[in-house]
Amino acid sequence: MTYTNQRIAYGETLVKMGKDNPKIVVMDADLCASTMGKLYEIEYKERHYEMGIAEANMLSVAAGLSTTGRIPFANSFAVFVAGRAYDQIRQTIAIGKLNVKIVGSSAGLSDFGDGATHQSIEDMAIMGAIPNMTVICPADANETVAATKAIAKYHGPVYMRLNRNDYDNVTEEGKPFVIGEPDVLLDGKDVVVFATGYMVGLALKAAKLLADEISVKVVNVATIKPLPKEKLIHLAKDAKVIVTAEEHSVIGGLGSVVLNAFAQTPIPIEMIGLEDVFGCSAHNYDELLEHFNLTDTAVADRIKQAYFAHKE
Repeated sequence: MTYTNQRIAYGETLVKMGKDNPKIVVMDADLCASTMGKLYEIEYKERHYEMGIAEANMLSVAAGLSTTGRIPFANSFAVFVAGRAYDQIRQTIAIGKLNVKIVGSSAGLSDFGDGATHQSIEDMAIMGAIPNMTVICPADANETVAATKAIAKYHGPVYMRLNRNDYDNVTEEGKPFVIGEPDVLLDGKDVVVFATGYMVGLALKAAKLLADEISVKVVNVATIKPLPKEKLIHLAKDAKVIVTAEEHSVIGGLGSVVLNAFAQTPIPIEMIGLEDVFGCSAHNYDELLEHFNLTDTAVADRIKQAYFAHKE
């Protein structure tokens, strides 16, 4: 089945996996109707735990369940699960290398109506800084299905962030997800765009807008950590300019990972994301993305400016 919403793709994939793997348990913090944990609850009520508005307690219980051989998937809004439960995640799950899957729903700006308090623009930075933590940001619903299956098989703590809204897929349906492996979706030689999450689709549209002027390679970086720098350097070896694109602060997310990888090289890097600001409320998702210059035309303009500034 083809999905167009990451949350639904995630919830239904959990249900399908739960049929064959009774070790999978799902936990929610009073948001199961939004995270789609409710789909698992409907099918496997004895393996779904409603923990109330208490993310810290939820992650502590998830840690305990993991030591009994269960595979807990703990869900909440990204801003809450990464913020309220940081201590429990760091001290127990990450230090202990426990097999807990933490899933942050409504990530980035995708909860457009609720404003800054509900928009996670720093969750990847928080989770990425924790040793032993794997950080995943799928591009679309297709990749969410594959990534959910992959992290269930992977032993160790994982954080995965998901968008709230419906949008078109840009990745191949059914393609296996390999943790730590960036994927070239469009080849090009002048500029390489490393993009993650919803911004992958915008980067592809931007590349098409620029096709008559600039040859743009678009790389889907769904694994923010671990991401060996040798892989990034290889993908950008012929490019004149690197651009990163993320629906996250430019501090601590994909842009920082790429900057670190290319620290010893002379290639210029342009980062697209939120410039050290919180989000805000809007009437719809597109309005909010336009406000923060996260559109296909805005991305195309930044690519063009960066390329011609460093062409020679």
